[in-house]
Amino acid sequence: MKPIQSSLKSWMQTNENFKENYLKIKQEVLNDPEISEFLTLHPQLTQAEINKSLIKLYEYKTQAKQCDQCGSYQACKNMIAGYSPVLHVENDEIRLSYEKCHSRVMYEKDQEKQKLIQSLYMPKEILQASFSDIANDETRITAIAELLDFLDQAKTDLPRKGVYFYGQFGVGKTYLLGALANELKKFNISSTLIYMPEFVREIKGSFKDDSVNEKIDYFKKADVLMLDDIGAELQSAWFRDEILGSVLQYRMMERLPVFFTSNYDLDQLEVQLATTKSGVETVKAGRIIERIKQVSKEVKIEGHNRRL
Repeated sequence: MKPIQSSLKSWMQTNENFKENYLKIKQEVLNDPEISEFLTLHPQLTQAEINKSLIKLYEYKTQAKQCDQCGSYQACKNMIAGYSPVLHVENDEIRLSYEKCHSRVMYEKDQEKQKLIQSLYMPKEILQASFSDIANDETRITAIAELLDFLDQAKTDLPRKGVYFYGQFGVGKTYLLGALANELKKFNISSTLIYMPEFVREIKGSFKDDSVNEKIDYFKKADVLMLDDIGAELQSAWFRDEILGSVLQYRMMERLPVFFTSNYDLDQLEVQLATTKSGVETVKAGRIIERIKQVSKEVKIEGHNRRL
């Protein structure tokens, strides 16, 4: 029985159509400007080596180089998505390898930056919030100015105080936090957004797997902590003093900023925090309010209900 390669070679020699197509493709490959330049730069390559490497050269020719044929990483047409072919010579042999293209590099950078925003029960709309959508909103001009000032300072050093935003339902308080988080990631500053009513349930549920301390430490140490809808959660003296008080105390001591949203101003919030199943605890609620004042600045947001 003849070896397969010998039989294939014999078949190629007798099949005129195949030979014509082969010679046509070979000519197209060798006439490709980039391949022609590559071969010119490596005159030591023998004709035998070139013929042996025609499949590699053809593969190189048909692949997009650094996104010249692809609209984005997601639309990549190459055999290995996000990788661009590179020809090089090693020991007088043609080698074909792949390296990350521009689109993949940018995609990975964006993915890394997206990891800087952590959230707990926040809607997708908030995580995609943008300053470009609110820049000309005159009803929230004071609030926006506070955020822009914070961002300007954050370019060089993270400010020690965030903002306590309060106002009626639907005026866009939470959206502002999402927009801020997306701007902060451009400076590689991480932020953690927490919806307070779910945060309370999350902490209570953590007793089952003994992860309470680990989660509290995570919230304590985030670059920028954002507590959404504080005062809406069912009040628990234990949560107020042991969890919220502990987190705020740590951030106050470490001079780490906290942003809040609430339907209550600080005086109203103090009343909410003081009212528990054990009765009215004004002193303990007052301690929380003082810590909030140490880590944030109170700013009212007015305007119409955008949810209607």
